[in-house]
Amino acid sequence: MSSFSCTYILYLLFTFIVFVLPTSAWQSQAACFTSIISFGDSLADTGNLVFVLNNSDRASQLPYGETFFHHPTGRFSDGRLIADFIADALGLPFLTPYLPHYGDGRSFKKGVNFAVAGATALNDDFFDKKGIKLGTKNISLDVQLKWFNEFLPVVCSSEEECEDMLSSALFLMGEIGGNDFNHPFFQGRSFEEVRTFVPSVINAISSAITAVIELGAKTLLVPRNFPIGCISAYLSIFHVSNAKDYDEETGCIKWLNEFSEYYNQLLIKELDHLRKMHPHTIIIYGDYYQALMSIYQSPEKYGFQSSPLGACCGSGALYNYNSSCLCGESGSTVCMEPSRYVSWDGMHLTEAAYRNIATGLLGGKYTNPPFTETCTLLEPIGNLELWNNM
Repeated sequence: MSSFSCTYILYLLFTFIVFVLPTSAWQSQAACFTSIISFGDSLADTGNLVFVLNNSDRASQLPYGETFFHHPTGRFSDGRLIADFIADALGLPFLTPYLPHYGDGRSFKKGVNFAVAGATALNDDFFDKKGIKLGTKNISLDVQLKWFNEFLPVVCSSEEECEDMLSSALFLMGEIGGNDFNHPFFQGRSFEEVRTFVPSVINAISSAITAVIELGAKTLLVPRNFPIGCISAYLSIFHVSNAKDYDEETGCIKWLNEFSEYYNQLLIKELDHLRKMHPHTIIIYGDYYQALMSIYQSPEKYGFQSSPLGACCGSGALYNYNSSCLCGESGSTVCMEPSRYVSWDGMHLTEAAYRNIATGLLGGKYTNPPFTETCTLLEPIGNLELWNNM
């Protein structure tokens, strides 16, 4: 048997152990956190935008949700998101979106999700002053923090109860910040101009992290941005005939990935600073960039088709993405095997891709410090070294 076949079989075995075995088989072992508190955008939204737009967004319609839930849930994918897999591995329920259940403290005992699709790290005024249009307003990170402050009295009857809840929760701080660049790039702003936004985005995220730490957060997972030069929408919109603009190995647009790397380098630097400022808080860096890039570099190794850049759901000859006919709209088509695709709708990923990323995060390869050091009780789930050795 080839080394490739052995590696792939081991990977499938690990994925089965972690994500397919009944929760009851390992749930009692995973008690690292009592709840998850999530902020972010469409990579983490589990139903808030559906509420904001009164079920008029695409994620409230099929084919969104078709793979796992078999109905739309407000998630911008065919199934589960990274946060769902993390919750499952911790023995916690999927995150309850905050807005549809506002005021019902019983719904949030095991976690709450403030993430809203389309959210930005910077507030609306920043974009208004620059003439950049946002799809939905009043959902930015500072607004989500306001909701969080309103949420605390709903679930806590005392300051001590809040302290216990926050200190034992895992905070997912994003992904957030991607839309701060998506909107200006897609509206024709230059690389040079959008690059100047990066420090402000980093500062907004840093301020949010500081705010939740001051309220009592003890463990936070802060993700990097994805390699946007590999995302179907960017590949379609910024397509050029010059082969030098593309990475020979992956087919991704080099200058866009260099932009993501620049952002991620500043984020790492800021997280190092925050760790020094808050030595008793665990700030975990989640390397979404490299976790996804590893799939683009070796798609078949992880069970995806050999050409992973096209979207499963969409329209158009180029990467199956057309901003005038998006996934779920009349004229769009859906692939037969979403599990073989990395991209779901040109901007968001499939459940299969999110599962791969979550596996890498939980196994410790794409987290610093490794998630397995923070939550040692994950180890009985399976041999997490399988991923690390691939």
